[in-house]
Amino acid sequence: MMAKQSPDHLAVTDRTAATMLDMSATQFSRLVSAGALPQPVTLPGGIARWRVADLVAIIDGFAAKPEEEKFEL
Repeated sequence: MMAKQSPDHLAVTDRTAATMLDMSATQFSRLVSAGALPQPVTLPGGIARWRVADLVAIIDGFAAKPEEEKFEL
């Protein structure tokens, strides 16, 4: 089942973030671990979510890693 992608969401789960970036949850997790994608914010109760604005900044090139850094999936 595809996760709903809404501009109304301020923060999303890892699965929704991966879907928004059109990749698997495993690929998303690897890129987060490698530092190529942002770490989640922790909400009360230990709930991890990714800011949609941070994901958009990556896509728009405002938060991209330097080109010399290579990340493998």
